[in-house]
Amino acid sequence: MKETPRRFPPVADSSRLIACLMDVERHVSSAGWDQPARLFALVTTGTLLEVEPQLRGRVPETAPDALTAIEQDEFHATDNLFERLHTIFWPDTVEGCAIALERAFLPPKFEADLPEDPDAAAEFVAKHPEKTDVRVVVGVLRDGTKHGLARLVSDPDDLLGAEDLVPGLAEGLLDTFRSED
Repeated sequence: MKETPRRFPPVADSSRLIACLMDVERHVSSAGWDQPARLFALVTTGTLLEVEPQLRGRVPETAPDALTAIEQDEFHATDNLFERLHTIFWPDTVEGCAIALERAFLPPKFEADLPEDPDAAAEFVAKHPEKTDVRVVVGVLRDGTKHGLARLVSDPDDLLGAEDLVPGLAEGLLDTFRSED
């Protein structure tokens, strides 16, 4: 009896998302630290040049399906970033989105010391001598592909990355692609 080969769902190729996120991280890093959250729409270069032909020659045209990040200047994060993200809907021409933001965190050994009140916890972390400042750039595509990059202020030459680097933030970004019904 011949065995039927098992079929697995296709593995998403995240290389074009990672390349775009690296461009976003370089762009954001060029302005230094202590920046507000910045949101970017991700569109294919081919779509961008079709909609905005005057950008030819100003946008790298390496591949038509490469992603180009377009900063959303009108985006301003509120105290609750996830509530703010929940108000965003993208047109069909937007294939993905990314956010760059800075946060401070403490080693896990201090978790028990954190106050329950979110404002008090943020102040506790901000003033703690062992806090670490980090910039994360997290991006997602409509198909569920996600990736995150992180750079520590204390180690600016290293860029860390993983698919599930900041899973909650990636889910918040994916939520911006929900249907409006």
